[in-house]
Amino acid sequence: MNTKKLLIVLLLICTSCSVDIDNDEVTTDPVFCTEELRYGLEITVRSAAIDTNAIIIKEGITVVAKDGEYSEKLINITGTDAFIGAAERPGNYFITIRGEGYKTYTSSDPILVESDQCHVLTESLEIILSQ
Repeated sequence: MNTKKLLIVLLLICTSCSVDIDNDEVTTDPVFCTEELRYGLEITVRSAAIDTNAIIIKEGITVVAKDGEYSEKLINITGTDAFIGAAERPGNYFITIRGEGYKTYTSSDPILVESDQCHVLTESLEIILSQ
């Protein structure tokens, strides 16, 4: 193909991709989402009994998230310090944490988990339990 023909073909391609502003048609680039699972909540639990608050409590602790009638026990994945849950589920969650020897904690305000076009946006919290 000679240069003149190539130039005409490229010009045609470029003009066919224009946006029709008169008709208020706006095109956007496609969004490419990952297939990974995202958790809406990540809760770290610490003990107020430790002077430095450095030791994270995992054993014997139950963390529950509630959004209206929906309730979920958050899980601690081995090798992490956090309890996670609300997988790909936006909502307004109240958190309740129970543990033997500790006062039960219930959040006074809901934790808002939002989402974008692809996934939930993780809300990370640190909660200190007292005895």
